[in-house]
Amino acid sequence: MTYFMGLTLTQMGFWLTWALIPLIFEIIPALYSALRLIVKTLAQRWQRQPLPEPEKLPMISVIIPVHNSATTLFACLQSIAESTYPRELIQVILANNQSTDNSFSIYAQAQQKFDLRLQLIETEQGKAKALNAAIYQCIGNYIINIDSDGTLEPHALMNMIQRFENDLDLAAQTGTVLPNRQLIKNSDRLWRRIFQKTEYFEYAQAFLSGRTIESRHNQLFTMSGAFSAFRKETLMQTFLYNTETVGEDTDMTFQIRDVLQKKVQLCADAIFYVEPSADWSSLYLQRQRWQRGESEVTEAYGEQKSAVHHFFKNFLIRRMMVDHTTLFPRMIWLFAGIVLLYFGYSLKILLLSFLLIYCLYVLISLFNFISVALLLRDFPEERRFYWSTWWTIFLLPLYNFVLAWIRYVGIINGMAIPARWNTKKFGDEGRAIGQVIHDDFKRLLMKEQQEDDDTTHL
Repeated sequence: MTYFMGLTLTQMGFWLTWALIPLIFEIIPALYSALRLIVKTLAQRWQRQPLPEPEKLPMISVIIPVHNSATTLFACLQSIAESTYPRELIQVILANNQSTDNSFSIYAQAQQKFDLRLQLIETEQGKAKALNAAIYQCIGNYIINIDSDGTLEPHALMNMIQRFENDLDLAAQTGTVLPNRQLIKNSDRLWRRIFQKTEYFEYAQAFLSGRTIESRHNQLFTMSGAFSAFRKETLMQTFLYNTETVGEDTDMTFQIRDVLQKKVQLCADAIFYVEPSADWSSLYLQRQRWQRGESEVTEAYGEQKSAVHHFFKNFLIRRMMVDHTTLFPRMIWLFAGIVLLYFGYSLKILLLSFLLIYCLYVLISLFNFISVALLLRDFPEERRFYWSTWWTIFLLPLYNFVLAWIRYVGIINGMAIPARWNTKKFGDEGRAIGQVIHDDFKRLLMKEQQEDDDTTHL
């Protein structure tokens, strides 16, 4: 009896040690943050007062980098024209960086269709270069950047400017970026709708849960390059957008918050809709680019306080530890669990353990789902669509697990491949790996053949 009791305790202790990796680094912090956000959101809901409208609205400048955007540019400009912000107070600058399609004809068509102050400038290729060139053409008190492949929610510009006008310490903001729900509904295949609705929930969670928590402590890691806004005087105090990194939006966030010591926040009620990813291949390219940009910026700004003992003082160090240092052990624990079979664990117990961990991740998704629903209260149509995706809470842990592997590949590629805007597609990388294996195997066979021939001659 004593022997079996000792064996049980030994196995339980080993299992608990193995399970600590996801518990400590993901599950417990995520549950705590989600519950805290729900409590604070409910408390603020009853105390919330609408922001007073400024007596006189300021002039704003909207910059749209354009590169082969003919299929999406018109809808983007139409969303500005249909905004609740007065058209006469909006300057729109299209920064055309070496487009080869008919983007110019779309610009000309929009000039005739919309009563907007439109201007097109030619720039060097590259989003950062296009933005920098356009900044010097801006006449507005506030400068807003949006991507050409997305559309603004009608109240987005007004809500963002009202936030600026009511908080003089606020230097920059990022809006809430969500995949376009109508495009998701119109997807032609069931598997694509499932994929895109899961991506929709991930975006909603990342912005309305994650970034809401970060911005409350002025610890916003990245202002989205798809939709960000700045006080012009603040932007002119920076080194402008960094052209040496693919993470120019993250670099600008660090310039304003860490270098200039100014406040950067999320404007949750300013929504910008982007096209959902068509498939895993396009998502693979996007997330690798994001991972490279994050790594480049953390390396550039984390040198001064990169020691581990700054873990509790500096949120950047915590982010680096969680997103980089512990990324591999957090991912590998699933496959390392196979080792437990050699310690006498049954396959049934192992599968039940995996199921338990997965259920905890689902619980996190549930709490995040609730918190996001509370933050979407002012957008009834968006909220209805969001509620219809409730079942994605069961898929999100698996979806995030795949994204973690993509990020890990992005870290490796970031160390091995020179910086560029687009990396190889998933299929191209798979074929390249297959070719390397084929060549190595071929060389091995040739070497063995040569050794056989040498033996024969002897």
